[in-house]
Amino acid sequence: MVQTIINIGLVLLVIWFVVNRFLPIKGVRIISVVQLKKELRKKDVHYIDVRTPIEFHTNHIPGFKNIPLHELPKRVHELSKDKEVIVICQSGMKSAKASKLLKKLGFQRVTNVKGGMNSWSKRLI
Repeated sequence: MVQTIINIGLVLLVIWFVVNRFLPIKGVRIISVVQLKKELRKKDVHYIDVRTPIEFHTNHIPGFKNIPLHELPKRVHELSKDKEVIVICQSGMKSAKASKLLKKLGFQRVTNVKGGMNSWSKRLI
């Protein structure tokens, strides 16, 4: 009986973790790289690449500023909460974390680029 309750609890915990991990972040807009290409014309936007400096310098989209994810909390003062923030990384995972952090810090207009630079590079081929 006790083992059954523990097993059910573990299964529910795993389900909660998986659902929570893959659900979109509340209040964060998600765009494709095709949509990003159109968005790059906007002037009053922060374009942030949260990859490492080495990844950024190897290949990046002109106009994006490199603020690695681990530095974002201490460099958030470089961003204005009055502007939209569009975030990209290599695959979309780090930028999702950055987007979630920015929402928690009070940024109202946050956009995550689905697929990140992997999708951007494939689009160029």
